[in-house]
Amino acid sequence: MFHKIKSVNALPDHRLCVFFSEGVTKLYDVKPLFEKWGAFRALKDSPELFHSVAVGEGGYGVVWNDELDLSCDELYFGGAEVQTPFDGLIAFSDATQLWGLNESTLRKAISYGKLVNGVDVCKFGKQWVISRKAMEREYGAPAS
Repeated sequence: MFHKIKSVNALPDHRLCVFFSEGVTKLYDVKPLFEKWGAFRALKDSPELFHSVAVGEGGYGVVWNDELDLSCDELYFGGAEVQTPFDGLIAFSDATQLWGLNESTLRKAISYGKLVNGVDVCKFGKQWVISRKAMEREYGAPAS
């Protein structure tokens, strides 16, 4: 299973705050890579480069340039989990991919009262989010 990345933010002291699609947030310290891999020293020497970090194609890692990147698994397993008020919230699109469902399945579950709006799910603008606990309660463990 890949732990797809939704967003990444560069923090002071060469740390990354990485938000994963399954509703988990991790802090990853890049400093140990400066000694381990010579190419990463460029991030130490250039704050502009370090702060230019972006989510790579498909969310399978983060990238700085053509020579510097980190995989989603390195960030997930090498990062320290942190608690945020948004932990456990998953976009419908990510939940349907993780559980192998259609978005219509979740919308029907709301209309039938199986998922309660304001408790299990909530709509922000055009985007629906659902709690991981509600998904696990109704559909079991993720399929992927």
